[in-house]
Amino acid sequence: MNTAFLSRITINPNQCGGKPCIRGMRIRVTDVLDLLANEVSPQQIVDEELPDLELADVYACLAYASAKLNHPVLLVG
Repeated sequence: MNTAFLSRITINPNQCGGKPCIRGMRIRVTDVLDLLANEVSPQQIVDEELPDLELADVYACLAYASAKLNHPVLLVG
């Protein structure tokens, strides 16, 4: 995983309810993921939907989501 992407994700408890955002802006990671889930391409996101973003920001959101979901699961038996 490219950890440089993860440096684009910021968390500020005083902004957007402490949700992960992109480069200190009020654009949440979930905003980008929702667009991707609704079949908006990364290029469309930066060209049409959220023009303050760069393509690297979109990929950073995916890297962040992947890192958050890739954690060990402990089974208690």
